[in-house]
Amino acid sequence: MTATPGSRRVLLAAPRGYCAGVDRAVIAVEKALEQYGAPIYVRHEIVHNKYVVQTLERKGAVFVEQTEEVPEGSIVMFSAHGVAPTVHAEAERGKLATIDATCPLVTKVHKEAIRYAQDDFDILLIGHEGHEEVIGTSGEAPEHITLVDGPEDVANVEVRDPEKVVWLSQTTLSVDETMETVDAIKGKFPNLISPPSDDICYATQNRQLAVKQMGAESDLVIVVGSRNSSNSVRLVEVAKQAGAREAYLVDYASEIDESWLDGVTTIGVTSGASVPDVLVEEVLEYLSKRDYADVEIVKAAEESITFSLPKELRRDLREEARSLVGEAGEAGESASKE
Repeated sequence: MTATPGSRRVLLAAPRGYCAGVDRAVIAVEKALEQYGAPIYVRHEIVHNKYVVQTLERKGAVFVEQTEEVPEGSIVMFSAHGVAPTVHAEAERGKLATIDATCPLVTKVHKEAIRYAQDDFDILLIGHEGHEEVIGTSGEAPEHITLVDGPEDVANVEVRDPEKVVWLSQTTLSVDETMETVDAIKGKFPNLISPPSDDICYATQNRQLAVKQMGAESDLVIVVGSRNSSNSVRLVEVAKQAGAREAYLVDYASEIDESWLDGVTTIGVTSGASVPDVLVEEVLEYLSKRDYADVEIVKAAEESITFSLPKELRRDLREEARSLVGEAGEAGESASKE
């Protein structure tokens, strides 16, 4: 594209930002703080966004890497990415009251893993090694699950019975990349079974679809999101594949390098599924001050899905936590008397 005076514009993706699972998880932390008071401990980042985590920390959330870091008798919340059964067991041993904020779509993948493992399938989990969601899903059936981190991993995959192989996936992957991996697996195991429904989250797919539509028309795409957010990183990749000359990931408008705008007529703007819209508004304001005031919406889908809050928020968890510690103390006293 060739820039001409007065032709600068912004293509704003819709949908963008918070998905239903993220919205549910963030509200769950806020409600827990409101209902039970600080601190509320959260195992890992509730969602992968720097701004959201820092905002919740200021309100009294304490983020920890391991369950053992949570003091006995406290409340701990599990993040939207889900955890393995061993983590629930750790919380029980630590006498912790728990709130499970796992996204229901991630829970669906966990249940699929359990079901296929019970039927003695080899499960090929497409995802990125080390990602919290992958760790949680793998923990549901570790003896049955093999991680496949892209098409290049397929050559090394071994299974017990080529007739009993199924694939599942991390919910935040690129749709195209996932299907490329699935095709590679099918090339090796022609009778590969697919899950009953697509594992990739509806919000991930919709945001990628919007970026594909605007990427072809954009000189530059700015994706608002954190670097540890898988779905945000994928949006940068999708933008480039769709034809954008450049695409960058930023947490804040202040991270935009003004040199990126040199010779640029059309800028696409979107955000990952864990990004509040206030951060996108800051980017639009930054661009408006640099003569990119014409904003056009690129709508790829309508979203109306909502999820109810975790059921644990309807109980008095503070009392539950105290009773757990009390019961343990009474049991200890009883044992010492014996």
